[in-house]
Amino acid sequence: MDGGSGLNIMYAKTLDEMGVDRTNLRRIRAPFHGIMPGRQAIPLGQIDLPVTFGDQSNYRTETLTFDVVGFPGTFLAILERPCYVKFMAVPNYTYLKLKMPGPRGVITSFRRAYECEVECCGHASAVVASEELATLREEVVEETPNAKKSSGSFESTEGSKEVLVDPSSSEGKKVHIGTALSSK
Repeated sequence: MDGGSGLNIMYAKTLDEMGVDRTNLRRIRAPFHGIMPGRQAIPLGQIDLPVTFGDQSNYRTETLTFDVVGFPGTFLAILERPCYVKFMAVPNYTYLKLKMPGPRGVITSFRRAYECEVECCGHASAVVASEELATLREEVVEETPNAKKSSGSFESTEGSKEVLVDPSSSEGKKVHIGTALSSK
């Protein structure tokens, strides 16, 4: 569930796992932006596929056009504004729910959207962490460790004082805080 774009995106891996032959793709060469930060993406092609929301008692199927991309993603597909228009659906991003009219009342879809959101957050964190690590490796110059200093030791600097973490506790755990900090 996104809503920020005019494209429905499907990953080639999803298409392959569905058993759909890639020869069914219509070739397009128009690039788009916003899927991979700072880069343009050129889809492998487009395909029209039926999409169903609901359950056996109340469901609706419409045919959607997907731009198929060859890079990996955490989702199976990304449904955008064209999907919402076709299904007359209303997304609620706070609750990750999608509501649309069905033949027997309102259809609400949310469970899989939540699972995908959780998975995507984990994937995004891993990507950001790996990129940050690569940047740090490039920027950091290895320093020779000081043999006099044991690893894990802490030396207080001027302008700090020791304060008990929990004055009512008998453990006596302390923390160093800066005395030159503003009240903010």
